[in-house]
Amino acid sequence: MNMTTLDLAIILSYLVGIVLLGVWISSRAKKSTQGYFLGGNSLKWQYLGLSNASGMFDISGTMWMVYLLFIYGAKSIFIPWLWPAFNQIFLMVFLSIWLRRSGVMTGAEWIRFRFGDNRGAKLSHLIVVGFALLSVLGFLAYSFIGIGKFAVAFLPWELSADPQTNEVYYGLILTAFTTIYVVKGGMTSVVFTEVLQFILMTIVCIAIGIIAMNQVSAEMLAKVTPDGWAEIGFAWQLDIDWSGILDSANQKIIEDGWSLFSVFIMLVLFKGILQSLAGPAPNFDMQRVLSAKTPTDAAKMSWLVNVVLLFPRYMMIAGLTVLALVFYMDELNGMGDAVDFEKILPFALANYVPAGLLGLMIAGLLATFMSTFAATTNAAPAYVVNDIYRRYINPEATESVSLKLSYVVSILFVVLGTAIGLFVPSLNDIVLWLVSALYGGYTASNVLKWYWWRFNGMGYFAGMAVGIMAAIPMMFTSVSPLYTFPFMFAFCLLACVVVSLKTKPDDMEVLKAFYLKTRPWGFWKPVLEEIHKDNSAVLPNQDFKRDALNVVLGIIWHTSLTAAPIFMVIKHWVPFTIVLTVAAITSLILKFNWWDKLVDYPEHAQLANTKV
Repeated sequence: MNMTTLDLAIILSYLVGIVLLGVWISSRAKKSTQGYFLGGNSLKWQYLGLSNASGMFDISGTMWMVYLLFIYGAKSIFIPWLWPAFNQIFLMVFLSIWLRRSGVMTGAEWIRFRFGDNRGAKLSHLIVVGFALLSVLGFLAYSFIGIGKFAVAFLPWELSADPQTNEVYYGLILTAFTTIYVVKGGMTSVVFTEVLQFILMTIVCIAIGIIAMNQVSAEMLAKVTPDGWAEIGFAWQLDIDWSGILDSANQKIIEDGWSLFSVFIMLVLFKGILQSLAGPAPNFDMQRVLSAKTPTDAAKMSWLVNVVLLFPRYMMIAGLTVLALVFYMDELNGMGDAVDFEKILPFALANYVPAGLLGLMIAGLLATFMSTFAATTNAAPAYVVNDIYRRYINPEATESVSLKLSYVVSILFVVLGTAIGLFVPSLNDIVLWLVSALYGGYTASNVLKWYWWRFNGMGYFAGMAVGIMAAIPMMFTSVSPLYTFPFMFAFCLLACVVVSLKTKPDDMEVLKAFYLKTRPWGFWKPVLEEIHKDNSAVLPNQDFKRDALNVVLGIIWHTSLTAAPIFMVIKHWVPFTIVLTVAAITSLILKFNWWDKLVDYPEHAQLANTKV
């Protein structure tokens, strides 16, 4: 495409400016590793929430969701439950508070807080580090694939005659550019640059939604979409037939394997609830929770992510999809079986956004790549330096040495993640592997760690080991990780329970310290009885029923915030009014039943005497 000088000037100015800002802010993060990894626990929850939303607002995921809305219509709001998208509800209601009460720096360090320092705890610690680093590599590869596909459609320089090679070159250049401020600044740099990026992205989202609403009428859209495309409700079958409109879309639905939509929804809901109960994986989301000033700030941060992310992001997704449906259909039909639905997003931008605004939008979308890439990269050195080097190799390492090693680790993981991205064929393949196979193996161990006192370090290690060993080969098979999730979860759960019961319980003093500080609900009666020998005033967590109700209300609230901007952009005003009313009612209930009842620490937490 031909971009104007103004567009290019906006893009280049943004890229240079964001790197300079990140390097300038980095002076705050040089004092300690805690400052580098967690921002010194001094960042406001509002900033962390915007930063976390920015990190989730990635370009690869946006391209994937545009393709989902294009093919599956309004029903596509349920497909991101694969992540699961609603895990932020579990975090805001109770898990962020429990996690932040630990006071640790990483997810692997949390393992020692939960299981102690015995052999099982050490093995669990190492396997969590391995899982975290494997997931970092997966998400870096995912980001690299997306930015290459996006950049080649917009940036005007032909670096290679081969389009695929061109994608690789652009991916390498933008990856290197982003790495500069991430490596230099750590968490503080990442958070503040992401806040700026999120503001820009929000402007972009609203602009794209408005453009689509001005250019496409409801009647124009109805002519190029099959019956049922704009409806949320679904039956046993998907019942969306693209025959005569875009035959390749029917083939894509078959390839995805989601034609039995009710079965698909039951699976993703089952998987999503279990993965959400497990808490955040050891990635940038967990680092934001641990970076909050207080436990209640961590909960509010998770709430804010939903508020600021969903509506503007889906305005953009819906806007780009609507433009592509009406104006790109002939080109897609002309591609036949070779159609690449993941390129719908760049096409819609390239052809239907005016000069000047296009430059701002591309800068904003580049920001989505940079923010996710930055947040993911920042998680790697926290694990390698804090959980491997300083624990097993050089416990006496100075802050200066640790920070320099953090720079090296960040660069190394960028290189490895990029190398993996060169060999992954599509975004959909790696998304399914990450959310169903890799995280499927993570689920059983990390559910039990919160809710069952008898679950020990050896059981945790066994469940994680079975999960990881099952997940890695699935990257190289054609079997859908989603449909194998129940079997994977069952095997991992069996390994967890059997090994835990066949080995000694963890040290009761460790369990008492964990329970007193975190205060989860679940099966903790024997630990509470031991605590009562010293202090009979300690009460169990009796909030399960309230938390469960708030989770149900929260998922309804989350889904309505996702659906509302779609209905607004496609001008279906009756369902728009309904879902917005549902969002308002659930918000009011959550205000009184959740927000007003947040507590940093329960009574008798004995923080001063708890060693972690």
